[in-house]
Amino acid sequence: MALPKALTLTDAAAERVKSLMAKAPGEIVGLRIGVKARGCSGMSYEIQYAKEKMKFDEVVEDKGVTVLIDPAAVMFLIGSEMDYVDDKFETGFRFRNPNEKGRCGCGESFHV
Repeated sequence: MALPKALTLTDAAAERVKSLMAKAPGEIVGLRIGVKARGCSGMSYEIQYAKEKMKFDEVVEDKGVTVLIDPAAVMFLIGSEMDYVDDKFETGFRFRNPNEKGRCGCGESFHV
């Protein structure tokens, strides 16, 4: 049985990643996703430009974009879907993560 992908992207997320990469300061190879210990629920997602692939990064190539996952975050993200939302109430990346056991009330952090 094949392992689930570390991460998939919706069409909206892929388009936003392409847009961000086109506007990036300097040369980048993609976006890097990680998790940090913070927030009232324990962890939050962190997204930044990746200037290079680090030794143990998980490389996700989906819908024409490259996303690198910090090796310390892979176990928290396996099977997740990254979406992009732009509406009246929210603008930004949203993760549908099957590993989450709960979120804080504001939705900024999660726990597994």
